[in-house]
Amino acid sequence: MFILNTTLSAVTLRGMKEFRSVVAAAVGLHARPAALFASTAKGSGDVVRLAKIVDGQATPAVDGASVLRVMTLGVKCGDEVVVTVEGATEDETIAKLQQIVESNDH
Repeated sequence: MFILNTTLSAVTLRGMKEFRSVVAAAVGLHARPAALFASTAKGSGDVVRLAKIVDGQATPAVDGASVLRVMTLGVKCGDEVVVTVEGATEDETIAKLQQIVESNDH
């Protein structure tokens, strides 16, 4: 597993790309930010997986296109997450999802 600073571009792993980032929204990935994340993931047509980093280890990844699965992770403001994207529009999807994760404008 790679540890990435969000100032670096996404890394390619076995035909997929991933990024790690710290959640900036005051409510974490709950309610509106979770819905925005899931709808963006679903609309991309790519396979998006999301995991929370706890004590340096990723929790089991969930389907990023499911608002309920995203919310079950219990991601709070300041938590680190890892997002994996696989599909035809990986770069575009990563850029959009990273913007959602790092924004406190929800």
